[in-house]
Amino acid sequence: MYRFTVDGDPGLRVAVILIALILSFAALKTGADIFAPMVLALVTGVMLAPVTDLFERIGFSCGLASSTVLILGVSAIGTLAILAEPLIWQIVEELPRIQYELRSIIAEISNLIRGLQEVNREVGEALGAAADAASETSEGGGMPNLTSALFLAPLVLAQALVFCGTLFFFLLTRKRMYAWLSLWIGTSDDTQDILRRFTNAERLVARYFLAISCINAGLGAALGGALFLIELPGPFVWAFVAALLNFVLYVGPMTVAAGLLLAGIVAFDGLMAVAPPAIFLFLNMIEAQFVTPSFVGRHISVNPLLIFVSLVFWLWLWGPIGGIIAIPVLVIALALLDIFAVDATVEDPAP
Repeated sequence: MYRFTVDGDPGLRVAVILIALILSFAALKTGADIFAPMVLALVTGVMLAPVTDLFERIGFSCGLASSTVLILGVSAIGTLAILAEPLIWQIVEELPRIQYELRSIIAEISNLIRGLQEVNREVGEALGAAADAASETSEGGGMPNLTSALFLAPLVLAQALVFCGTLFFFLLTRKRMYAWLSLWIGTSDDTQDILRRFTNAERLVARYFLAISCINAGLGAALGGALFLIELPGPFVWAFVAALLNFVLYVGPMTVAAGLLLAGIVAFDGLMAVAPPAIFLFLNMIEAQFVTPSFVGRHISVNPLLIFVSLVFWLWLWGPIGGIIAIPVLVIALALLDIFAVDATVEDPAP
């Protein structure tokens, strides 16, 4: 009987690996409703593992520590939703005014370019089409109706249950899981080294994201203080949102800047409307160029190309959830490969 093997043909081995990867990604894409919250829970569990260990050290049982961390995490998410709800409804109610202000701003800009009559005509037609589309949306009920919300609710609830269940059981059994994976992946001689990689990766990733969390909290505090000084409504809600979305590189800051532009248009007149996003972009530039490299880059350095590719891939695969887990998954993978450990131990050559 002929036995299929790829040991003697490197090209065939590569082809099999590529086919396996394609099928795996296709499965992840197809089962996004299940796999996305599960992976998000695993990433969250790695970052919250030191908190669970802390509760265990002060006398909590493993189950009680995992339950406490889960309850605290869900409470934090619920608090964020409660704080953000008034801001979201305020923006929804102010959409007609936002549209009017945007049209006014564009009209003022177009008046400065008097020589470009063709451009002015096209802009005017585009604004007219946008106004008609907005009118049709308003008349036709562009906001989700009750039926759509009822159909969407079970999916959201199911994903929330998958997330909570996966997070709880990962925190409860992660040490046994690491030991089992260490035995299953390598030989008996490699078990201790693989287990060390798992524990070091968990510790390094947790420390990395603790540093990033502190930096983002500082960014949010600075933004909240600045928005309070210029009297933008809800400054500390914006600070909280900016601190959270800053975990999603590129996309998060762009979303915050766009939201602050809308908030500025609602709250202020004239050029003052661009003050909130300008303040945020200035603070974000300082954070990205000086603060983060100073506190994180000395020990952990991730290639910007890898960050960008990971972000694009996971956003394509799972949308917003993919954007949240893109950087954590990349950092965990690099930590498991001991790349950060190598970088941290490299010293300058002696002169």
